[in-house]
Amino acid sequence: MIKKDKILWADDEMDLLRPYILFLQEKGYEVTTSTNGKDAIEHCQNDSFDIIFLDENMPGLSGLETLGQIKEIDPNVPVVMITKSEEENIMDMAIGNKIADYLTKPVNPSQILLTLKKNIHKKEIVSEHTTSSYRSEFSRIGMKINESLSYQDWIDIYKKLVFWELELSQADNSMEELLRIQKNEANNIFSRFIRQRYLGWFDPPQERPLLSPDLFKTKVFPLLDKGEKVFFILIDNFRYDQWKVIQEMLSEFYTVEQEDIYCSILPTATQYARNAIFSGLMPLQMKEMLPDLWVDEEEDEGKNQHEELLLETQIKRFRKNYTFSYNKINDSQTGERLIEQMARYDNYQLNVCVLNFIDMLSHARTDSKMMRELANSENAYRSLTLSWFKHSATGELFRAIAIRGYKVVLTTDHGTIQVANARKVIGDRNTNVNLRYKVGKSLSYSKKDVFEISRPSKAGLPSPNVSSTYIFACGNDFFAYPNNFNHYVGYYKNTFQHGGVSMEEMLVPIITMEPKI
Repeated sequence: MIKKDKILWADDEMDLLRPYILFLQEKGYEVTTSTNGKDAIEHCQNDSFDIIFLDENMPGLSGLETLGQIKEIDPNVPVVMITKSEEENIMDMAIGNKIADYLTKPVNPSQILLTLKKNIHKKEIVSEHTTSSYRSEFSRIGMKINESLSYQDWIDIYKKLVFWELELSQADNSMEELLRIQKNEANNIFSRFIRQRYLGWFDPPQERPLLSPDLFKTKVFPLLDKGEKVFFILIDNFRYDQWKVIQEMLSEFYTVEQEDIYCSILPTATQYARNAIFSGLMPLQMKEMLPDLWVDEEEDEGKNQHEELLLETQIKRFRKNYTFSYNKINDSQTGERLIEQMARYDNYQLNVCVLNFIDMLSHARTDSKMMRELANSENAYRSLTLSWFKHSATGELFRAIAIRGYKVVLTTDHGTIQVANARKVIGDRNTNVNLRYKVGKSLSYSKKDVFEISRPSKAGLPSPNVSSTYIFACGNDFFAYPNNFNHYVGYYKNTFQHGGVSMEEMLVPIITMEPKI
């Protein structure tokens, strides 16, 4: 038996509303009526309703007084206020008490049905529409994936897939699984594209996409040359879909001037991709030109300890005289101190902030059972990102920067992917531990499963040894050693990793924003 949606309608002129009640009952709704606020409250104490229509002007308890008591009983029930007047103070009070909607007398059946659709059936309607829209788009996306010949094609595909991923995550339907399959297919073909094109971007340097070493030269220095005050904010491990979920929050303070996707270099890991951003150099160039600032894979020293010095060398190399500050924020306390001292940063043309939360979240999810539960899906992972942005000092930091009139360049060093399939690899004791890429001189692996770079210098990469080879996991694969293979796979499957080849890791956002405040 199909459950009927239950309506409570409270109005002292209920006799005049009898035709509306019959109309709703014929439409399949169960309607309870009341002629005063006291009885309406009692109905709410004894029963639950899907929506309540409440007359604003009733004898005894007014509609607003009744509304307040109903919200104490059931804070989540949608209440529609019906009024004879549209006096601003009444509407302000009603909206302040979180009404779902309001109607002005005389109401008509179409208004009532529209209100019911908006407040009771919205999720089903949106879900049905979203499902239908994606179903009709599915074939077109599939054709685009198989026909993609250029880097720009892949940006368009990835943006389209992220759009539908976010849309379907809000709808209660089974199409998410179909999208997941389509996204996996896209990543497999994208990996093939990278195998075919990546080395051609470096030797000799042909036409290539915007890469990690190009960001300051193309996105930041031109703004500084025009006299703009700039905050460059890098959120480690920040994907395009995560940008889209925080964009609405930032729209309160900023107008997006330019939204771009750039390509992170390989390996999509801090030591390589982020240091390339701050130095403006490929890793091999860093090692040759700045040996004191380069840290090899086997060294214990932190791989991201020299970012400020790397940026200083890039500014000098381009013969610029910009003054700049550098801050790394690993917790809310550091962020709060930065906000408190914001006035001092007016002395610099460029201020740089590195925010490490999402990278720490990714690693915590691997190591902590509780975090695995909290971020057990892509949607949950995005939700945690949004929650961090709302409830940490980060959101307030962006607001403080906007108040002081800075333009913001927001970006990341690489993204991350939820891994699923283990690929066996064997290496000696000096092989690095990253799950998405390996570099070593004695690697054993299946060549068809990886992107192999046997001559690292062709990809701007250093060689720890004369015979070093880099291999990269593709799609949602990850590397596992044969020893204790099943335990290893069980531990890392469905964790978020980076370092390899996927749209999520390589196609990452760079956003230029103008303050509104």
